[in-house]
Amino acid sequence: MHLFKALVLTLGLMAGAVMSAHAQTTDVNGVKFQETMDLRGSKLVLNGAGTRYRAIVKVYTAGLYLPKKTEAPEEVLAMPGAKRITITMLRDIDSTELGKLFTRSVEDNVSRTDFSKVVGGLVRMGQIFADQKKMATGDNFTIDWIPGTGTIITIKGQVQGDPFKEPEFFTAMMSIWLGKSPADRNLKDALLGKKAVAPGQSNN
Repeated sequence: MHLFKALVLTLGLMAGAVMSAHAQTTDVNGVKFQETMDLRGSKLVLNGAGTRYRAIVKVYTAGLYLPKKTEAPEEVLAMPGAKRITITMLRDIDSTELGKLFTRSVEDNVSRTDFSKVVGGLVRMGQIFADQKKMATGDNFTIDWIPGTGTIITIKGQVQGDPFKEPEFFTAMMSIWLGKSPADRNLKDALLGKKAVAPGQSNN
């Protein structure tokens, strides 16, 4: 009898642990995002996550981690502390083209003056992606802002060179997804914790 009770208690604890683990992640098209994470000693929370579409084709998922949640893109940029955007590919893509698309999106979202300040960083960023040749389905990269260090790009688990020191560079990169002309408006809403609608779906 005691053995039976112990078994029931153990199974109950295991089920609770599994449920707790599920409750602490958000699933976006099969990609799991932890609700909280530690970035070099800074605790961050998942502000929002969503999918980048081209027409109806899924390209990648993205998740935005911040010190605290906000629905305002201006506050994302102004908020002190570490930040991360993480991207996981949902299809194969030429990484040189991906780097060019990012640069073009920055140019669409920042002033000429601001663009001139980060153009050197964008050239380096483009080369980083070009060196990868291809981003395959399931490949992941992150763009981190670390106060006192700069912007760190990590692709497939490997840090790509020295940090980008200029704060303007991280702001420019965030404009790709949170700017006035974002890569995907539904993804922008999702990253800001708002309800996003996939192509072909209604708001109802």
